[in-house]
Amino acid sequence: MKAQPKTHPLQTALLHARLHDPFSYLGWHRQHGQTVVRVFRPHDAHVWIKTAIGFEPMQCIHSEGIFEWSGESMPAMPYRLRAEQKGNTAIVYETYDPYAFAPQISDHDLYLFNEGKLWQAYRTLGAHQVSNAGITGTRFAVWAPNAERVSVIGDFNRWDGRVHPMKVHHASGVWELFIPELPPDSLYKFEIRNRDSGAIMIKTDPYARRCEIRPHTAALTAADNAYNWQDAGWISQRNHWDWLHAPLNILELHAGSWKRHPGGRFYSYRELAEHLLSYVLDMGYTHIELLPVSEHPLDESWGYQTTGYFAVTSRYGTPDDFRFFVDACHQAGIGVILDWVPAHFPQDRFALARFDGTALYEHEDPRLGFHHDWGTYIFNFGRNEVKSFLLSSAHFWLSEFHLDGLRVDAVASMLYLDYSRKEGEWLPNQYGGRENLAAIDFLRELNVMVHAEFPGALTLAEESTAWPGVSRPTYTGGLGFSMKWNMGWMHDTLSYLHQDPIFRRYHHDQLTFSQLYAYSENFVLPFSHDEVVHGKGSLLNKMPGDDWQKFANVRLLLTFQMTWPGKKLNFMGNEFAQRQEWRVNGELDWGLLQQPLHAGVQKAVRDLNHCYKTIPALHQLEFTADGFQWIDCQDVEQSVISYLRRAKDGSFAVVVLNFTPVPRTGYRIGVPASGAYQEIFNSDSAYYGGSNLGNLGKIASVPMPWMGFTDSIAITLPPLAGVIFSLNDSSAPDGIGGLASH
Repeated sequence: MKAQPKTHPLQTALLHARLHDPFSYLGWHRQHGQTVVRVFRPHDAHVWIKTAIGFEPMQCIHSEGIFEWSGESMPAMPYRLRAEQKGNTAIVYETYDPYAFAPQISDHDLYLFNEGKLWQAYRTLGAHQVSNAGITGTRFAVWAPNAERVSVIGDFNRWDGRVHPMKVHHASGVWELFIPELPPDSLYKFEIRNRDSGAIMIKTDPYARRCEIRPHTAALTAADNAYNWQDAGWISQRNHWDWLHAPLNILELHAGSWKRHPGGRFYSYRELAEHLLSYVLDMGYTHIELLPVSEHPLDESWGYQTTGYFAVTSRYGTPDDFRFFVDACHQAGIGVILDWVPAHFPQDRFALARFDGTALYEHEDPRLGFHHDWGTYIFNFGRNEVKSFLLSSAHFWLSEFHLDGLRVDAVASMLYLDYSRKEGEWLPNQYGGRENLAAIDFLRELNVMVHAEFPGALTLAEESTAWPGVSRPTYTGGLGFSMKWNMGWMHDTLSYLHQDPIFRRYHHDQLTFSQLYAYSENFVLPFSHDEVVHGKGSLLNKMPGDDWQKFANVRLLLTFQMTWPGKKLNFMGNEFAQRQEWRVNGELDWGLLQQPLHAGVQKAVRDLNHCYKTIPALHQLEFTADGFQWIDCQDVEQSVISYLRRAKDGSFAVVVLNFTPVPRTGYRIGVPASGAYQEIFNSDSAYYGGSNLGNLGKIASVPMPWMGFTDSIAITLPPLAGVIFSLNDSSAPDGIGGLASH
């Protein structure tokens, strides 16, 4: 058939992939009393349309593949097409025309999205298997307000941006298209033409639920989540969980380098559930915190250069595999926290960066929108659609995967406009200050949403400055986080332990100073992945002295952490004193557990964890001064500190820490009650690799006033060690090695 010699402007725009409104030309139209149907099938030689009398041929009106049919009556809607591929007459297939289907996204959802209040935008944007006019297919939607044209491209249309142009919803900037009968696991991206420059971008869906395994970057369509959760009991209990007074002991974990198969293959999410859970339960942790498992292109970024804010990384399996992991954790009584990165995103051209040819998710001005330290873009928190995107991401992880909390990365960089910037490299806020007002509002909205929508779920801030009220309610002027990492305590403690013991007396205040602010926030005491990378050395290699002293110092450090007020977090490998820094490209050095000193640290940590969980005095009042009392904080010359930890019912534990390698016999401390004091933990036990100096189980108090107390005990204080005493032996958990060895 001859192509018509004169082309319509809309036809020209279609052929040049510049048609802003494809429904204005494609699909069905009433013209001069007749129904006209047009389709664009550039890869087909012949096309038929199904009418009341059967399949009728459509006329090819342009050699590039535009076909047209006209008739007095409407074909049955949605109408079906039959097509024969070019170059292969044997391939004849049937399909529905995408342009026979009306848009589905409601004006209400678009309004909320543009207002920054669509907390479940992941149910509106992205790719979703839906029913439209009784036909199952995939609805695609993407926000690209500065585009002239947006198309869905994929393996189903030969990645040809002319084939499936999308319809824009007025001024919302949201584009939509329903493609019928598209099977799950179809690869797709969006092709976007900028309306001003004409530049074409090929972009991965920001709301993609699943992506290809790196280095490939396409998204995959997916069927609706049909996973059958078995954790209703856990969720119900969490809804009423009194986390302020409960033990919280977190193992921070990188899923790809905890363990690996021989040859280096990753453990899958399901394999992690099988092998990790028994370890976590045996060690006595209450929660696992995963370094980001949101999709990211570069292994070496550890997940912090996120490109898929709604996609579980395919490195370790499918979304349902990850659901299985979380479900298994919950059924075993273990919570799962996710490291989440709303502060910044990478420059990768396939992802969010300059998404529609403009600074859409980021700021145009690099003084507001670029992190020089990390080479990343900063989210524009003042843009409502960006706020909807990020709030929805948080909601998605907690809702779709039943996660128990989010650890929010790099909060300090969000709060301050001059974060890590020199004079002249940043712009002040509208009042001339350095506070990022839009980011502050976003963080408050985030925390209000999480705590309202997911009772018992936690938000934890990695925040390293003196910003007030990070973990205080928003209605009192706080940011609303559940807890804040105590970076000051962590830096002071590690700096102190790094000193040779002979010099520690000159730095005694580094041990005691944090009590001046310990209850200003709900603190977590972290020894995280950041402290064992980039030349900082492992915990073991931060310690001075020979091997015996290094291991003793590590056991002492962890005893201090587990008995000091604040919830607990340790990075994997700390629990057995890994010698090398963490390496993302291999597994932990599990072979070290064949060596007694490493195995001893692991046993000590196991017993400390169980002490912390089972002794109320060690966890019930971590956020109030009522739970702590100094016995003696002034023994500078001997580098010893001693203190009480108290529970709600008045029961208490006595903690004494010796930060020198000198044993102290007859070391007298005051105690608040008379009776027999049981040594329930001793980090110098031979069971842990120590010298086995201790107190032979029990010590009776004497009515000798000491340090403001009416009674006292004289103890043997081992070298570079911590000991814990309880007045009530029944409070000691079973199987504590330090008790058994004396």
